[in-house]
Amino acid sequence: MSSQYLLSIGAIFGPSIIIDGELWRLVTAMFLHGGIEHIAMNMLSLWFVGRVMESWFDRVSYISIYFISGIAGGLISIYMHPTTVGIGASGAIFGIFGALSGMVIVHRRRMEEQFKAFMKEFGIILFLNLVIGVVFESVDLSAHIGGLIVGMIGGAMVAKSYKMIWIYISIMAISMILFYNYLYSYLVPIYTGLANLLF
Repeated sequence: MSSQYLLSIGAIFGPSIIIDGELWRLVTAMFLHGGIEHIAMNMLSLWFVGRVMESWFDRVSYISIYFISGIAGGLISIYMHPTTVGIGASGAIFGIFGALSGMVIVHRRRMEEQFKAFMKEFGIILFLNLVIGVVFESVDLSAHIGGLIVGMIGGAMVAKSYKMIWIYISIMAISMILFYNYLYSYLVPIYTGLANLLF
């Protein structure tokens, strides 16, 4: 699939989001994939971690952390790759991994052996994804890491109390608005310079 086609159906693209204000792309890009292998890997990951997430978190927390991690991953991706067309739900999926690890870390003393087993498997998954990210240039590690950290914060907060999800949503909303404003001031001069070179 060409970048132009992906752009036409809702992919992430810095100039469109920052200059044209097409913020909806941060959500639509999470439902787009670059082929059967891409969507199969994401679905397999969700099948493994999603079932655990459903048993540990309530529906509001699950959905909120998923989408917030995906959107945050998209914004971080724009910062790292200002002119790249991006698709995929990896930031959101890594947010789920992060949420589970945040929950486990908070309850590590109660979980004991389960904690050790989880962290071992978690470490293996992270290592494999880092290797894949290094080997395949099309994989956006920045979105993965961003989603992971944002999800971990959410998981740790919800582990303290399910009511904390609303504080998490508020903090993340404010943080993403501030980060978007920073991206605007940082990237507009870059995009303007590129436009002047091209035209």
